[in-house]
Amino acid sequence: MKDMPHHAETVLSELADLQIRATQSLRARVSVDGKVDTNAFEAHQHAAHALSWLATYVESLRQLAAWSGRVGGEIEGLIARIGFGEYLSQIAGGIPMSQTEFARLSDLGVDWRPSDAARALMAGNTPDARARLAALMADARGNATFGATGLDEDLDMIRDQFRRWTDDKVVPHAHGWHLRDDLIPMQIIAELADLGVFGLTIPEEFGGLGLSKAAMVVVSEELSRGYIGVGSLGTRSEIAAELILTGGTDDQKAHWLPRLASGEILPTAVFTEPNTGSDLGSLRTRAVKDGDTWTVTGNKTWITHAARTHVMTLLARTDPDTTDYRGLSMFLAEKTPGTDADPFPTPGMTGGEIEVLGYRGMKEYELGFDGFQVKADNLLGGVTGQGFKQLMQTFESARIQTAARAIGVAQNALELGLQYALDRKQFGKPLIAFPRVADKLAMMAVEIAIARQLTYFSAWEKDHGHRCDLEAGMAKLLAARVAWASADNALQIHGGNGFALEYPISRVLSDARILNIFEGAAEIQAQVIARRLLG
Repeated sequence: MKDMPHHAETVLSELADLQIRATQSLRARVSVDGKVDTNAFEAHQHAAHALSWLATYVESLRQLAAWSGRVGGEIEGLIARIGFGEYLSQIAGGIPMSQTEFARLSDLGVDWRPSDAARALMAGNTPDARARLAALMADARGNATFGATGLDEDLDMIRDQFRRWTDDKVVPHAHGWHLRDDLIPMQIIAELADLGVFGLTIPEEFGGLGLSKAAMVVVSEELSRGYIGVGSLGTRSEIAAELILTGGTDDQKAHWLPRLASGEILPTAVFTEPNTGSDLGSLRTRAVKDGDTWTVTGNKTWITHAARTHVMTLLARTDPDTTDYRGLSMFLAEKTPGTDADPFPTPGMTGGEIEVLGYRGMKEYELGFDGFQVKADNLLGGVTGQGFKQLMQTFESARIQTAARAIGVAQNALELGLQYALDRKQFGKPLIAFPRVADKLAMMAVEIAIARQLTYFSAWEKDHGHRCDLEAGMAKLLAARVAWASADNALQIHGGNGFALEYPISRVLSDARILNIFEGAAEIQAQVIARRLLG
Protein backbone atom coordinates (compact mmCIF):
# COMPACT_ATOMS: atom_id res chain seq x y z
CA MET A 1 0.00 0.00 0.00
CA LYS A 2 2.15 2.78 -1.34
CA ASP A 3 -0.35 5.43 -0.27
CA MET A 4 -0.38 4.28 3.37
CA PRO A 5 1.59 7.22 4.86
CA HIS A 6 -0.77 9.74 3.25
CA HIS A 7 -3.86 7.70 4.11
CA ALA A 8 -2.69 7.26 7.69
CA GLU A 9 -2.25 10.99 8.19
CA THR A 10 -5.74 11.63 6.84
CA VAL A 11 -7.33 8.88 8.92
CA LEU A 12 -5.59 9.89 12.15
CA SER A 13 -7.07 13.36 11.76
CA GLU A 14 -10.45 11.73 11.17
CA LEU A 15 -10.08 9.63 14.31
CA ALA A 16 -9.02 12.61 16.40
CA ASP A 17 -12.27 14.32 15.41
CA LEU A 18 -14.21 11.14 16.21
CA GLN A 19 -12.66 10.98 19.66
CA ILE A 20 -13.52 14.63 20.33
CA ARG A 21 -17.14 14.05 19.33
CA ALA A 22 -17.35 10.91 21.46
CA THR A 23 -15.87 12.73 24.46
CA GLN A 24 -18.28 15.64 24.10
CA SER A 25 -21.24 13.29 23.74
CA LEU A 26 -20.34 11.34 26.88
CA ARG A 27 -19.52 14.48 28.84
CA ALA A 28 -23.01 15.80 28.16
CA ARG A 29 -24.48 12.61 29.59
CA VAL A 30 -22.43 12.44 32.78
CA SER A 31 -22.19 16.12 33.72
CA VAL A 32 -24.29 18.10 36.16
CA ASP A 33 -23.82 21.87 36.22
CA GLY A 34 -20.77 21.56 34.01
CA LYS A 35 -18.94 18.99 36.16
CA VAL A 36 -18.70 15.22 35.88
CA ASP A 37 -21.20 13.72 38.33
CA THR A 38 -20.05 10.55 40.09
CA ASN A 39 -23.46 8.85 40.01
CA ALA A 40 -24.05 9.70 36.36
CA PHE A 41 -20.53 8.56 35.47
CA GLU A 42 -21.12 5.18 37.09
CA ALA A 43 -24.54 4.84 35.48
CA HIS A 44 -22.83 5.22 32.10
CA GLN A 45 -19.78 3.15 33.03
CA HIS A 46 -19.85 0.96 29.93
CA ALA A 47 -19.88 4.03 27.69
CA ALA A 48 -17.09 5.63 29.74
CA HIS A 49 -14.93 2.56 29.34
CA ALA A 50 -15.78 2.46 25.64
CA LEU A 51 -14.34 5.96 25.39
CA SER A 52 -11.17 4.76 27.10
CA TRP A 53 -10.75 1.95 24.60
CA LEU A 54 -11.50 4.23 21.65
CA ALA A 55 -8.86 6.70 22.82
CA THR A 56 -6.41 3.84 23.39
CA TYR A 57 -6.92 2.62 19.83
CA VAL A 58 -6.53 6.11 18.41
CA GLU A 59 -3.24 6.62 20.26
CA SER A 60 -2.11 3.11 19.30
CA LEU A 61 -2.65 3.80 15.61
CA ARG A 62 -0.88 7.13 15.95
CA GLN A 63 2.17 5.36 17.38
CA LEU A 64 1.93 2.55 14.82
CA ALA A 65 2.01 5.14 12.03
CA ALA A 66 4.95 6.95 13.61
CA TRP A 67 6.84 3.65 13.96
CA SER A 68 6.18 2.55 10.40
CA GLY A 69 7.51 5.91 9.23
CA ARG A 70 10.80 5.33 11.09
CA VAL A 71 11.50 1.76 10.05
CA GLY A 72 11.47 -0.13 6.79
CA GLY A 73 11.24 -3.69 5.61
CA GLU A 74 8.55 -6.06 4.46
CA ILE A 75 7.65 -7.37 7.93
CA GLU A 76 7.23 -3.83 9.27
CA GLY A 77 5.07 -2.86 6.31
CA LEU A 78 2.83 -5.87 6.76
CA ILE A 79 2.46 -5.25 10.50
CA ALA A 80 1.43 -1.64 9.86
CA ARG A 81 -0.94 -2.63 7.07
CA ILE A 82 -2.64 -5.41 9.02
CA GLY A 83 -2.69 -3.38 12.24
CA PHE A 84 -4.40 -0.39 10.66
CA GLY A 85 -6.85 -2.63 8.85
CA GLU A 86 -7.84 -4.56 11.98
CA TYR A 87 -7.99 -1.69 14.47
CA LEU A 88 -9.94 0.60 12.15
CA SER A 89 -12.42 -2.22 11.52
CA GLN A 90 -12.78 -2.76 15.27
CA ILE A 91 -13.35 0.95 15.86
CA ALA A 92 -16.13 0.83 13.30
CA GLY A 93 -17.65 -2.43 14.47
CA GLY A 94 -16.70 -2.93 18.12
CA ILE A 95 -13.50 -2.98 20.18
CA PRO A 96 -13.19 -6.03 22.47
CA MET A 97 -12.84 -4.87 26.08
CA SER A 98 -13.07 -8.51 27.19
CA GLN A 99 -14.35 -11.72 25.66
CA THR A 100 -17.98 -10.66 26.12
CA GLU A 101 -17.86 -6.85 26.30
CA PHE A 102 -17.40 -4.56 23.32
CA ALA A 103 -16.86 -0.83 22.99
CA ARG A 104 -19.14 0.42 20.23
CA LEU A 105 -19.53 3.92 18.90
CA SER A 106 -23.28 3.65 19.44
CA ASP A 107 -22.53 3.36 23.18
CA LEU A 108 -21.07 6.86 22.92
CA GLY A 109 -23.88 8.32 20.87
CA VAL A 110 -21.75 8.91 17.77
CA ASP A 111 -21.26 7.29 14.40
CA TRP A 112 -18.41 7.21 11.93
CA ARG A 113 -18.61 7.12 8.19
CA PRO A 114 -15.09 6.11 7.14
CA SER A 115 -13.55 8.21 4.41
CA ASP A 116 -12.15 6.73 1.24
CA ALA A 117 -8.71 6.81 2.89
CA ALA A 118 -10.04 4.95 5.92
CA ARG A 119 -11.77 2.34 3.78
CA ALA A 120 -8.55 1.81 1.84
CA LEU A 121 -6.66 1.13 5.06
CA MET A 122 -9.44 -1.07 6.44
CA ALA A 123 -9.04 -3.27 3.37
CA GLY A 124 -5.39 -3.92 4.21
CA ASN A 125 -5.91 -6.82 6.62
CA THR A 126 -6.24 -9.53 4.00
CA PRO A 127 -5.67 -13.30 4.14
CA ASP A 128 -2.74 -12.87 1.77
CA ALA A 129 -1.13 -10.22 4.00
CA ARG A 130 -1.48 -12.39 7.10
CA ALA A 131 -0.17 -15.45 5.27
CA ARG A 132 2.87 -13.54 4.00
CA LEU A 133 3.62 -12.18 7.47
CA ALA A 134 3.38 -15.66 8.99
CA ALA A 135 5.71 -17.02 6.29
CA LEU A 136 8.30 -14.32 7.04
CA MET A 137 8.00 -15.06 10.76
CA ALA A 138 8.57 -18.74 10.05
CA ASP A 139 11.75 -17.89 8.15
CA ALA A 140 13.01 -15.77 11.08
CA ARG A 141 12.20 -18.45 13.69
CA GLY A 142 14.05 -18.32 17.01
CA ASN A 143 13.54 -15.64 19.63
CA ALA A 144 12.88 -12.87 17.14
CA THR A 145 11.10 -9.64 17.93
CA PHE A 146 9.23 -9.47 14.65
CA GLY A 147 9.74 -6.10 13.06
CA ALA A 148 12.35 -3.51 13.94
CA THR A 149 11.83 -1.90 17.34
CA GLY A 150 12.61 1.61 16.13
CA LEU A 151 14.79 2.15 19.19
CA ASP A 152 18.16 3.86 19.18
CA GLU A 153 21.37 1.84 19.02
CA ASP A 154 22.06 1.97 22.77
CA LEU A 155 18.66 0.56 23.66
CA ASP A 156 18.99 -2.16 21.04
CA MET A 157 22.34 -3.11 22.58
CA ILE A 158 20.71 -3.32 26.02
CA ARG A 159 17.94 -5.49 24.54
CA ASP A 160 20.48 -7.86 22.97
CA GLN A 161 22.44 -8.13 26.23
CA PHE A 162 19.38 -9.02 28.31
CA ARG A 163 17.99 -11.32 25.63
CA ARG A 164 21.17 -13.37 25.65
CA TRP A 165 21.31 -13.44 29.45
CA THR A 166 17.65 -14.46 29.68
CA ASP A 167 18.04 -17.22 27.12
CA ASP A 168 21.06 -18.54 29.02
CA LYS A 169 20.06 -18.14 32.66
CA VAL A 170 16.25 -18.06 32.77
CA VAL A 171 14.58 -19.85 29.85
CA PRO A 172 16.03 -23.33 30.57
CA HIS A 173 14.86 -23.21 34.20
CA ALA A 174 11.68 -21.10 34.25
CA HIS A 175 9.19 -23.88 33.74
CA GLY A 176 10.76 -26.00 36.45
CA TRP A 177 10.63 -23.10 38.90
CA HIS A 178 6.96 -22.66 38.06
CA LEU A 179 5.99 -26.32 38.33
CA ARG A 180 7.79 -26.74 41.65
CA ASP A 181 6.53 -23.35 42.88
CA ASP A 182 10.13 -22.47 43.72
CA LEU A 183 11.39 -19.09 44.72
CA ILE A 184 13.70 -17.66 42.08
CA PRO A 185 17.23 -18.71 43.12
CA MET A 186 19.26 -16.11 44.96
CA GLN A 187 22.03 -16.62 42.42
CA ILE A 188 19.73 -15.19 39.74
CA ILE A 189 18.93 -12.22 41.97
CA ALA A 190 22.65 -11.66 42.57
CA GLU A 191 23.33 -11.69 38.82
CA LEU A 192 20.48 -9.23 38.21
CA ALA A 193 22.06 -6.96 40.81
CA ASP A 194 25.42 -7.23 39.06
CA LEU A 195 23.72 -6.32 35.77
CA GLY A 196 22.32 -3.18 37.42
CA VAL A 197 18.65 -4.15 37.12
CA PHE A 198 17.73 -2.92 40.61
CA GLY A 199 19.33 0.48 40.05
CA LEU A 200 18.47 0.84 36.39
CA THR A 201 16.70 4.22 36.63
CA ILE A 202 18.15 5.39 39.98
CA PRO A 203 20.39 8.44 39.36
CA GLU A 204 24.13 7.83 39.28
CA GLU A 205 24.64 10.11 42.28
CA PHE A 206 22.77 7.50 44.34
CA GLY A 207 24.64 4.53 42.92
CA GLY A 208 22.30 3.65 40.07
CA LEU A 209 22.85 3.49 36.33
CA GLY A 210 20.75 6.59 35.68
CA LEU A 211 19.16 5.10 32.57
CA SER A 212 15.85 6.06 31.00
CA LYS A 213 12.39 4.60 31.52
CA ALA A 214 12.73 3.37 27.94
CA ALA A 215 15.68 1.26 29.08
CA MET A 216 13.53 -0.04 31.94
CA VAL A 217 10.90 -1.08 29.39
CA VAL A 218 13.41 -2.95 27.25
CA VAL A 219 14.94 -4.77 30.24
CA SER A 220 11.57 -5.63 31.78
CA GLU A 221 10.29 -6.95 28.46
CA GLU A 222 13.25 -9.22 27.85
CA LEU A 223 13.37 -10.58 31.41
CA SER A 224 9.61 -11.22 31.38
CA ARG A 225 9.92 -12.98 28.05
CA GLY A 226 11.94 -15.57 29.95
CA TYR A 227 9.78 -15.63 33.08
CA ILE A 228 7.44 -12.98 34.44
CA GLY A 229 8.72 -13.60 37.97
CA VAL A 230 12.24 -12.58 36.95
CA GLY A 231 10.92 -9.58 35.02
CA SER A 232 8.93 -8.53 38.07
CA LEU A 233 11.83 -8.57 40.51
CA GLY A 234 12.88 -5.15 39.26
CA THR A 235 9.37 -3.80 39.79
CA ARG A 236 9.79 -3.91 43.57
CA SER A 237 12.94 -1.76 43.39
CA GLU A 238 11.42 0.53 40.75
CA ILE A 239 8.42 1.32 42.96
CA ALA A 240 10.49 1.76 46.13
CA ALA A 241 13.06 3.96 44.40
CA GLU A 242 10.37 6.10 42.78
CA LEU A 243 8.69 6.61 46.14
CA ILE A 244 11.95 7.69 47.76
CA LEU A 245 13.09 9.86 44.84
CA THR A 246 9.80 11.76 44.63
CA GLY A 247 8.77 11.78 48.29
CA GLY A 248 11.78 11.07 50.47
CA THR A 249 13.97 13.41 52.49
CA ASP A 250 17.59 14.01 51.47
CA ASP A 251 18.74 11.71 54.25
CA GLN A 252 16.34 8.97 53.15
CA LYS A 253 17.55 9.22 49.56
CA ALA A 254 21.20 9.04 50.64
CA HIS A 255 20.56 6.08 52.93
CA TRP A 256 18.20 3.90 50.92
CA LEU A 257 18.80 4.49 47.21
CA PRO A 258 22.40 3.19 46.99
CA ARG A 259 21.38 0.03 48.85
CA LEU A 260 18.41 -0.53 46.57
CA ALA A 261 20.53 0.10 43.48
CA SER A 262 23.19 -2.42 44.47
CA GLY A 263 20.69 -5.10 45.47
CA GLU A 264 22.06 -5.05 49.02
CA ILE A 265 18.47 -4.72 50.17
CA LEU A 266 15.37 -6.07 48.48
CA PRO A 267 12.07 -4.19 48.89
CA THR A 268 8.43 -5.19 48.77
CA ALA A 269 5.29 -3.07 48.38
CA VAL A 270 2.75 -3.43 51.21
CA PHE A 271 -0.38 -1.54 50.17
CA THR A 272 -3.40 -3.79 49.57
CA GLU A 273 -5.69 -5.00 52.36
CA PRO A 274 -8.42 -7.63 52.57
CA ASN A 275 -11.78 -6.25 51.40
CA THR A 276 -10.29 -3.05 49.92
CA GLY A 277 -8.84 -4.15 46.57
CA SER A 278 -8.41 -1.07 44.40
CA ASP A 279 -10.04 1.21 46.99
CA LEU A 280 -6.79 2.19 48.72
CA GLY A 281 -8.44 5.17 50.39
CA SER A 282 -10.34 2.74 52.64
CA LEU A 283 -7.25 1.18 54.21
CA ARG A 284 -7.59 0.32 57.89
CA THR A 285 -4.05 -0.64 58.92
CA ARG A 286 -3.06 2.02 61.44
CA ALA A 287 0.19 3.44 62.71
CA VAL A 288 0.35 5.19 66.09
CA LYS A 289 3.36 7.25 67.11
CA ASP A 290 4.98 6.55 70.45
CA GLY A 291 8.12 8.59 70.98
CA ASP A 292 10.71 7.67 68.35
CA THR A 293 8.71 4.82 66.86
CA TRP A 294 5.46 4.13 65.06
CA THR A 295 3.49 1.05 66.08
CA VAL A 296 1.64 -0.63 63.22
CA THR A 297 -1.47 -2.79 63.59
CA GLY A 298 -3.53 -4.34 60.80
CA ASN A 299 -3.61 -6.81 57.94
CA LYS A 300 -2.29 -6.71 54.39
CA THR A 301 -2.69 -9.10 51.47
CA TRP A 302 -1.27 -9.90 48.05
CA ILE A 303 2.21 -8.88 49.13
CA THR A 304 4.72 -10.09 46.55
CA HIS A 305 8.15 -11.38 47.62
CA ALA A 306 7.42 -10.50 51.23
CA ALA A 307 9.50 -13.16 52.98
CA ARG A 308 12.98 -12.58 51.53
CA THR A 309 12.94 -8.79 51.52
CA HIS A 310 14.60 -6.27 53.83
CA VAL A 311 12.28 -3.26 53.64
CA MET A 312 8.58 -2.69 53.06
CA THR A 313 7.05 0.41 51.53
CA LEU A 314 4.13 0.23 53.94
CA LEU A 315 0.97 2.33 53.60
CA ALA A 316 -0.92 2.89 56.87
CA ARG A 317 -3.43 5.27 58.41
CA THR A 318 -1.79 7.76 60.78
CA ASP A 319 -4.84 9.97 61.31
CA PRO A 320 -7.55 7.90 63.04
CA ASP A 321 -10.15 10.59 62.45
CA THR A 322 -10.06 10.11 58.67
CA THR A 323 -11.76 7.47 56.52
CA ASP A 324 -10.24 8.31 53.14
CA TYR A 325 -6.88 8.80 51.45
CA ARG A 326 -6.08 12.00 53.38
CA GLY A 327 -5.10 10.17 56.56
CA LEU A 328 -2.60 7.78 54.97
CA SER A 329 1.17 7.85 55.36
CA MET A 330 4.00 5.85 53.77
CA PHE A 331 6.72 4.13 55.78
CA LEU A 332 10.04 2.54 54.89
CA ALA A 333 9.50 -0.32 57.31
CA GLU A 334 12.57 -2.45 57.95
CA LYS A 335 12.32 -6.18 58.49
CA THR A 336 14.59 -9.20 58.73
CA PRO A 337 14.62 -11.45 55.63
CA GLY A 338 13.13 -14.82 56.40
CA THR A 339 14.11 -18.40 55.69
CA ASP A 340 12.08 -21.38 54.52
CA ALA A 341 11.82 -22.51 58.14
CA ASP A 342 11.00 -19.05 59.52
CA PRO A 343 9.76 -16.75 56.75
CA PHE A 344 8.77 -13.86 59.05
CA PRO A 345 11.13 -13.63 62.05
CA THR A 346 10.62 -9.90 62.69
CA PRO A 347 8.73 -9.18 65.97
CA GLY A 348 5.20 -7.91 65.53
CA MET A 349 4.81 -9.41 62.10
CA THR A 350 3.32 -12.70 60.85
CA GLY A 351 2.58 -14.03 57.40
CA GLY A 352 1.11 -16.86 55.40
CA GLU A 353 1.54 -17.84 51.76
CA ILE A 354 -1.27 -17.44 49.23
CA GLU A 355 -1.07 -20.28 46.72
CA VAL A 356 -1.50 -19.01 43.16
CA LEU A 357 -1.92 -20.61 39.74
CA GLY A 358 0.63 -18.37 38.02
CA TYR A 359 2.98 -15.41 38.58
CA ARG A 360 5.16 -17.56 40.79
CA GLY A 361 8.82 -17.25 41.69
CA MET A 362 8.45 -14.60 44.41
CA LYS A 363 5.32 -15.94 46.13
CA GLU A 364 2.33 -14.01 47.45
CA TYR A 365 1.57 -13.52 51.13
CA GLU A 366 -0.97 -12.29 53.64
CA LEU A 367 0.68 -10.28 56.41
CA GLY A 368 -0.47 -9.45 59.91
CA PHE A 369 0.94 -6.61 62.01
CA ASP A 370 0.46 -6.47 65.76
CA GLY A 371 2.75 -4.10 67.60
CA PHE A 372 5.15 -3.94 64.65
CA GLN A 373 7.72 -1.16 65.18
CA VAL A 374 8.90 1.37 62.59
CA LYS A 375 11.49 4.04 63.41
CA ALA A 376 10.17 7.61 63.26
CA ASP A 377 12.92 8.51 60.79
CA ASN A 378 11.43 5.99 58.36
CA LEU A 379 8.26 7.99 57.74
CA LEU A 380 8.63 8.79 54.05
CA GLY A 381 9.24 12.50 53.61
CA GLY A 382 9.03 13.06 57.36
CA VAL A 383 5.43 14.31 57.05
CA THR A 384 2.20 12.43 57.73
CA GLY A 385 -0.82 12.39 55.45
CA GLN A 386 1.18 12.28 52.24
CA GLY A 387 1.15 8.52 51.63
CA PHE A 388 -1.53 8.33 48.98
CA LYS A 389 -0.11 11.30 47.07
CA GLN A 390 3.36 9.76 47.22
CA LEU A 391 2.00 6.47 45.90
CA MET A 392 0.11 8.18 43.07
CA GLN A 393 3.40 9.65 41.87
CA THR A 394 4.68 6.14 41.16
CA PHE A 395 1.71 4.98 39.07
CA GLU A 396 3.08 6.23 35.75
CA SER A 397 6.32 4.27 36.05
CA ALA A 398 4.62 1.21 37.54
CA ARG A 399 2.09 0.97 34.72
CA ILE A 400 4.72 1.52 32.04
CA GLN A 401 6.74 -1.27 33.61
CA THR A 402 3.70 -3.54 33.81
CA ALA A 403 2.95 -2.93 30.14
CA ALA A 404 6.52 -3.95 29.37
CA ARG A 405 6.12 -7.15 31.38
CA ALA A 406 2.93 -7.91 29.48
CA ILE A 407 4.71 -7.47 26.15
CA GLY A 408 7.43 -9.87 27.30
CA VAL A 409 4.83 -12.48 28.26
CA ALA A 410 3.04 -12.00 24.94
CA GLN A 411 6.32 -12.35 23.03
CA ASN A 412 7.05 -15.58 24.89
CA ALA A 413 3.62 -16.92 23.94
CA LEU A 414 4.18 -15.99 20.31
CA GLU A 415 7.56 -17.71 20.18
CA LEU A 416 6.19 -20.88 21.78
CA GLY A 417 3.19 -20.91 19.46
CA LEU A 418 5.31 -20.33 16.37
CA GLN A 419 7.81 -23.04 17.24
CA TYR A 420 5.04 -25.55 17.91
CA ALA A 421 3.26 -24.64 14.67
CA LEU A 422 6.49 -25.22 12.75
CA ASP A 423 7.37 -28.50 14.44
CA ARG A 424 3.96 -30.16 14.79
CA LYS A 425 2.55 -31.88 11.71
CA GLN A 426 -1.07 -32.80 11.08
CA PHE A 427 -2.54 -34.29 7.91
CA GLY A 428 0.89 -34.37 6.34
CA LYS A 429 1.93 -30.72 6.84
CA PRO A 430 3.05 -28.37 9.61
CA LEU A 431 0.35 -26.55 11.57
CA ILE A 432 1.53 -23.19 10.29
CA ALA A 433 0.41 -24.23 6.80
CA PHE A 434 -3.22 -24.00 7.96
CA PRO A 435 -4.62 -20.45 7.52
CA ARG A 436 -6.35 -20.25 10.91
CA VAL A 437 -3.08 -21.10 12.67
CA ALA A 438 -1.07 -18.69 10.52
CA ASP A 439 -3.69 -16.00 11.16
CA LYS A 440 -3.33 -16.42 14.92
CA LEU A 441 0.45 -16.04 14.75
CA ALA A 442 0.30 -13.05 12.43
CA MET A 443 -2.23 -11.20 14.57
CA MET A 444 -0.21 -11.92 17.72
CA ALA A 445 2.83 -10.33 16.09
CA VAL A 446 0.80 -7.32 14.95
CA GLU A 447 -0.80 -6.63 18.31
CA ILE A 448 2.47 -7.12 20.19
CA ALA A 449 4.13 -4.58 17.89
CA ILE A 450 1.31 -2.08 18.49
CA ALA A 451 1.38 -2.51 22.27
CA ARG A 452 5.17 -2.27 22.24
CA GLN A 453 5.16 1.05 20.41
CA LEU A 454 2.46 2.47 22.70
CA THR A 455 4.58 1.45 25.70
CA TYR A 456 7.75 2.95 24.24
CA PHE A 457 5.85 6.18 23.64
CA SER A 458 4.63 6.36 27.25
CA ALA A 459 8.20 5.80 28.44
CA TRP A 460 9.44 8.51 26.06
CA GLU A 461 6.90 10.94 27.49
CA LYS A 462 8.03 10.09 31.03
CA ASP A 463 11.69 10.49 30.10
CA HIS A 464 10.99 13.95 28.69
CA GLY A 465 9.26 15.19 31.81
CA HIS A 466 5.73 15.11 30.43
CA ARG A 467 2.73 14.00 32.40
CA CYS A 468 1.94 10.55 31.00
CA ASP A 469 -0.55 8.88 33.31
CA LEU A 470 -2.97 8.73 30.37
CA GLU A 471 -0.45 7.15 27.99
CA ALA A 472 0.89 4.79 30.66
CA GLY A 473 -2.64 3.68 31.52
CA MET A 474 -3.45 3.06 27.87
CA ALA A 475 -0.25 1.05 27.39
CA LYS A 476 -1.03 -1.12 30.40
CA LEU A 477 -4.67 -1.57 29.37
CA LEU A 478 -3.83 -2.71 25.85
CA ALA A 479 -0.69 -4.72 26.62
CA ALA A 480 -2.46 -6.77 29.29
CA ARG A 481 -5.24 -7.69 26.86
CA VAL A 482 -2.68 -8.55 24.18
CA ALA A 483 -0.74 -10.78 26.59
CA TRP A 484 -3.83 -12.77 27.51
CA ALA A 485 -4.98 -13.08 23.88
CA SER A 486 -1.51 -14.16 22.77
CA ALA A 487 -1.20 -16.79 25.49
CA ASP A 488 -4.71 -18.09 24.82
CA ASN A 489 -4.11 -18.35 21.07
CA ALA A 490 -0.69 -19.95 21.50
CA LEU A 491 -2.22 -22.57 23.78
CA GLN A 492 -4.95 -23.17 21.17
CA ILE A 493 -2.25 -23.83 18.59
CA HIS A 494 -0.82 -26.45 20.94
CA GLY A 495 -4.21 -28.16 21.12
CA GLY A 496 -4.51 -30.73 23.90
CA ASN A 497 -0.79 -30.55 24.58
CA GLY A 498 -1.18 -26.94 25.61
CA PHE A 499 -3.31 -28.12 28.51
CA ALA A 500 -0.54 -30.42 29.73
CA LEU A 501 1.58 -29.01 32.52
CA GLU A 502 4.77 -30.24 30.86
CA TYR A 503 4.40 -27.69 28.05
CA PRO A 504 5.62 -24.16 28.92
CA ILE A 505 2.62 -22.53 27.27
CA SER A 506 0.50 -23.73 30.21
CA ARG A 507 2.68 -21.57 32.48
CA VAL A 508 2.56 -18.60 30.14
CA LEU A 509 -1.24 -18.71 30.06
CA SER A 510 -1.36 -18.74 33.88
CA ASP A 511 1.13 -15.87 34.08
CA ALA A 512 -0.68 -13.79 31.46
CA ARG A 513 -3.94 -13.84 33.37
CA ILE A 514 -2.69 -11.70 36.25
CA LEU A 515 -1.72 -8.80 34.01
CA ASN A 516 -5.34 -7.68 33.62
CA ILE A 517 -5.63 -7.48 37.41
CA PHE A 518 -2.58 -6.05 39.14
CA GLU A 519 -1.34 -2.44 38.94
CA GLY A 520 -4.97 -1.48 38.31
CA ALA A 521 -7.51 -4.01 37.05
CA ALA A 522 -8.61 -3.45 33.45
CA GLU A 523 -11.91 -2.01 34.63
CA ILE A 524 -10.24 0.37 37.08
CA GLN A 525 -7.71 1.34 34.41
CA ALA A 526 -10.47 2.15 31.93
CA GLN A 527 -12.25 4.12 34.65
CA VAL A 528 -9.16 6.23 35.36
CA ILE A 529 -8.52 6.87 31.66
CA ALA A 530 -12.12 7.97 31.11
CA ARG A 531 -12.01 10.42 34.03
CA ARG A 532 -8.85 11.97 32.59
CA LEU A 533 -10.38 12.25 29.14
CA LEU A 534 -13.51 13.90 30.48
CA GLY A 535 -11.51 16.38 32.55
